[in-house]
Amino acid sequence: MGRWLLIFVVVVESLALTNCAKRGTLTGGLKDTIPPILINASPPLNTINFNSEKITLNFNEYLELKDINQQLIISPPLESKDYKIIPENTVTKKVEIEIRNKLRENSTFTFNFGSSIVDYNEGNPLPFFNYTFSTGDYIDSLKISGFVKDAYEIDSLDFVSVHLYPIDSVFTDSTIYNQKPFYVGNTLDSVYFELNNLAPGKYEFIAIKDKSKNYYFDQSFDKIGFFENPIEIPRDTFFLPVLFKEIKNFQWGRAKIINDHHIEFPYYGELGDRKVTIKNKFEEGTKSFFTRDREKDTLHFWFTPQKKLDSIITEVELEDSTAVTILKPFKLEKDSLMLNIFPSNGNKIDFLDTLKIKSNLPITKVNENLIQIFDIDTLEIPFSTKIDKNLDFIFLNFEKIPNDLYQIQILPNAINDFLGSTNDTIFHKVSTTKIEDYGKLLLSVKKGKYNKKYILELIDNKGKLIRRAYNNPDGFYTMEYLLPGEYQIRIIKDANGNGKWDTGNYLKKIQPEEVKYLKESIIVRANWELNETIEL
Repeated sequence: MGRWLLIFVVVVESLALTNCAKRGTLTGGLKDTIPPILINASPPLNTINFNSEKITLNFNEYLELKDINQQLIISPPLESKDYKIIPENTVTKKVEIEIRNKLRENSTFTFNFGSSIVDYNEGNPLPFFNYTFSTGDYIDSLKISGFVKDAYEIDSLDFVSVHLYPIDSVFTDSTIYNQKPFYVGNTLDSVYFELNNLAPGKYEFIAIKDKSKNYYFDQSFDKIGFFENPIEIPRDTFFLPVLFKEIKNFQWGRAKIINDHHIEFPYYGELGDRKVTIKNKFEEGTKSFFTRDREKDTLHFWFTPQKKLDSIITEVELEDSTAVTILKPFKLEKDSLMLNIFPSNGNKIDFLDTLKIKSNLPITKVNENLIQIFDIDTLEIPFSTKIDKNLDFIFLNFEKIPNDLYQIQILPNAINDFLGSTNDTIFHKVSTTKIEDYGKLLLSVKKGKYNKKYILELIDNKGKLIRRAYNNPDGFYTMEYLLPGEYQIRIIKDANGNGKWDTGNYLKKIQPEEVKYLKESIIVRANWELNETIEL
């Protein structure tokens, strides 16, 4: 009887479980958001008197190293031949560091992996993981931190390296150009940096946007931030370096004969009043002159073609001397007069804009009798022209009214370049916008205790300069005919009063002029007047 009772109970419980089950979809549970966890390290973290040839880091799950070459920061820096990270392209639960050469004695080393250690399945990064050890009797424990920013641009910088150089008997101003720092950190993909395990002392502090990732300051490519005086650890702990691009030391590039009437003289840095002299004796009646490229650092020498062009002898000014170069023709390029009318984007023109004709060859003559401008009612509009002093632009000035359409007709022989070539017939249409489609911005600047000149700039959300104004004594500015959109206000503290932003220089210990932005962007709406107050 007992046996049958037991069978009955089991059957009833099975039916009950079956009836309680509901149809549904099986799920994998919550998404894994936990990064890999270090289980153990050999030798252990913060080992002193370190003398191992291999470091093994064991984690709790499979992982991979992502962007390890960019993310890994070793302090003090080691040459790539001094160590190897394993694995390179393999999924594993452990990371190994092979030490291939003798390390510096009595030093604390830190391998900062940044965010390169990620779990294999979900890609969760283990942020700012580092392994520290000392080849001496103790681990240095001091630290510094701070934030970096660009001296001129509103956008934040990322992956900025922070370098510390001990102020000792061998340190000079040229050290940052040819020696690696003793300590190095990186903001990675943020603007915050933190250097740990530092020894007390005085250091030269340098922050650079290290494009070549070689730990050296390269003036041609890198932005730099510094302080006038050395920092002292542990007294100084928090820093706000401002990074800027220096003006490159001046240098002439390799000149080139483009064709029988054109030579290019590229240069690097600020040209100033440096000149190029052509030593050849050209044929009688030859026209020749220089122009300056607007888009690249280049001087252009133009001359009427010569019957014989075997070589051109040039002399360029250097710092304290001159250099003579003989140029010979090689793969001469052909060109012909090409004209473009601006603005051409959407054929819209603002009231404050001037219609411009851009030329690839220097313009020397404009015949206004062969140019006509008509409005929407086909009435001819009076205008005037002006050739830019650089001979590459012609300005067409005429009075514009709202919501109108203008047709420009330029007949052959209206425009001539210096060789006498002329244009084909050109037709171009531009239109103006209705007044109510624009917005207006009224600005009031309160200088407070700031008693020097400043420059006020309005830029759009892409960083393009829209308007510029200079130090109005009463502090009031009116900016009309603004297209609806998002804008930002930039204030340049023009300390030397030269009407432009001046960058800094490390060797001369000159900081860049200060630039401020309004905390919040400005929204300009159509047919709307906006008032803003700025305090310097």
